[in-house]
Amino acid sequence: MNKNDQQFIAQKIRTQYMEKQSTELDALRALDAKVKRPVNVFSYIFGSISALIMGAGMSLVMTEIGAVLGIANAMVPGIIIGIVGLAMALVNYPIHKAALKSRKSKYADEILALSDKIMNA
Repeated sequence: MNKNDQQFIAQKIRTQYMEKQSTELDALRALDAKVKRPVNVFSYIFGSISALIMGAGMSLVMTEIGAVLGIANAMVPGIIIGIVGLAMALVNYPIHKAALKSRKSKYADEILALSDKIMNA
């Protein structure tokens, strides 16, 4: 191993032990995450719940679970529950877009000011 390789490895290890200094770019990334993360979490949870509801309706229609639950004719409630789940899944994307647009407009001034400061520096 030559001298340059040793210095590179030493520098790489050294940076792991140095205290990380927060930069404006880190602040911009954190602000961007602050805008997007709550909307994404809501969309994932809402989409998962809607898929579960739709699956429950499909299970009522396609299996004997309705009879086990004491429902004589599970076809109609199963179709209704499945349609409710499907409708929830269909509105998930428009809700996501609207919420993201709202949060972007709320934080736009801060993000633009910080990004202008970074780009002009």
